[in-house]
Amino acid sequence: MNSDLQNKLFEDFSKLMTDAAGVAQGAGREVKSAMQHRMEQFMSEMDVVPREEFEILREIALKSQQEIEALKLQITALEEKIK
Repeated sequence: MNSDLQNKLFEDFSKLMTDAAGVAQGAGREVKSAMQHRMEQFMSEMDVVPREEFEILREIALKSQQEIEALKLQITALEEKIK
């Protein structure tokens, strides 16, 4: 096989592999995008609360619980004064 023909074959093969890699990357991005969209749709159907909202509500609940405990102590102290 002459070297010009061999070089042409290697160039063609290299281009084919480069094109195939590009197609594979594009397909991978499309699959990832489709899966992400499907997961978002699934999560919205599940009526799941975003993490940020959960953390905010958790903090509010903890503060409320602390305030309730403090008020219980005040009530107990006032009841003792009344007696």
